[in-house]
Amino acid sequence: MALAPRLDLRQSQSLVMTPQLQQAIKLLALSNLEIEAFVAGELEKNPLLESGGADDFAPPADGVDRAAEQHDLRAETGDADQLIGQGLGGADSPLDVDYGAETFIDDGPGDRMATAAIGSGGMDLLSGGSGEAPDFDSFANPEQGLQEHLMDQARSALSGMDLMIAAQLIGQIDEAGYLEANLLETAHGMGVPLFQVEQVLAVIQGFDPTGVGARSLAECLALQAKEVDRYDPCMAKLIANLDLLAKGALPQLRRICGVDEEDMADMIRELRGYDPKPGLRFSTESAAPVTPDLFVRPTREGWAIEVNSATLPRVLINRTYYVELASSPQDKTSKAWLADCLASANWLVKALDQRQKTIIKVASEIVRQQEDFFRKGVEHLKPLTLKAVADAIQMHESTVSRVTSNKYLSCPRGLYELKYFFTSGVSAAGGDGAVSAEAVKSHIKALIAAETADAILSDDTLVDLLRAKGMDIARRTVAKYREAMGIGSSVQRRRQKALRGQAA
Repeated sequence: MALAPRLDLRQSQSLVMTPQLQQAIKLLALSNLEIEAFVAGELEKNPLLESGGADDFAPPADGVDRAAEQHDLRAETGDADQLIGQGLGGADSPLDVDYGAETFIDDGPGDRMATAAIGSGGMDLLSGGSGEAPDFDSFANPEQGLQEHLMDQARSALSGMDLMIAAQLIGQIDEAGYLEANLLETAHGMGVPLFQVEQVLAVIQGFDPTGVGARSLAECLALQAKEVDRYDPCMAKLIANLDLLAKGALPQLRRICGVDEEDMADMIRELRGYDPKPGLRFSTESAAPVTPDLFVRPTREGWAIEVNSATLPRVLINRTYYVELASSPQDKTSKAWLADCLASANWLVKALDQRQKTIIKVASEIVRQQEDFFRKGVEHLKPLTLKAVADAIQMHESTVSRVTSNKYLSCPRGLYELKYFFTSGVSAAGGDGAVSAEAVKSHIKALIAAETADAILSDDTLVDLLRAKGMDIARRTVAKYREAMGIGSSVQRRRQKALRGQAA
């Protein structure tokens, strides 16, 4: 056979992750607050996009009532491939928001105040147009932080090089009030002798709050004991052996300190009155509350699942602006850019709508399978896997994993991450089904909380009690769950209860 070059035409199929499909997958893993930030960036880049406002019910210029064509927010079928396949369509229906529903949340008081300032004045401005006074606490000056508080004291007590050293040391005090600096390195870095840095540190440790500038917990407690003139040799030995106190080794501590049981109880009671983190009282940082993405509430027909519309961005396509741009004279490059903007805007609206439907669909299946938890409590939480939910709603397991990431569900029993409902199982004692690991932990915690000082439950006793409740569990599993919840062993709990009894 002769060798010669030739051309062949072959047809094949391959799965390609388009940029829009990749972006749609990323949107599933984002929380509502992260989606809000993402949409804000898209609004800056795309002139055809605009955020939905209170006038979204105004009739469109073409006279078509698109509200009748909006989909109800229910768990419907659909995957990412269908989304991308429809992403370049001509429809530009806005996100499904029922402004007449009770669940719709209007703009904040600040927006209503601005509107009231234009339309009226006086009481309308103060009440925000709704009879509700604005939150004046949000306009207050921020509280003084720990470092500013310490620097004010340093300026009145030190000057010159000592003040510079104090500023260097105060800058390395953490929010709890502990010094994280190495004195020798600080002295070398500033070109001053070590004893001068130590003298400045001694001055700082005399500032308010008492115990600030300590380099360890023992030093912090010692500073507070000296402040109230309770730092005698016995107290010094007790503070120097805090590890034994944490273990509850009271007989050994009494021998080290040379005191009897009554004196030891008084010393422990004194230590409990000290602040191990004195700097936190000047902390200006407040923990950001977790914002739920979903609301679950009971109804007569079952469970109602709603997306938190307060944090969900509302995006619309400005059709009037698009028509205005399209009718103006344009070159080839401008037409291509405008077409890309319209396609991107259509895709974003549809992607957000599909994301809502997917989240509702997954959450509905979770609530269906964990209905006993929502009605009776954590003791009735069932073992559940991502694959079980994915098979039930005919989606891929990775899609369910992305949907349940960074999402929180609010129900009458509290606020839970969607991942919380996916737990491993423990075999039931009768061989029928299994019990969730979270339910077992809840039973262990309840049993330990009910024990008395003279009847501490060992791990073997816990195993017997759990098996009596229908949970077939091994002793090592009980120990693992107990340690995961931060609960000590029976010996440690006995010492702690004895310690509390003496301190009381």
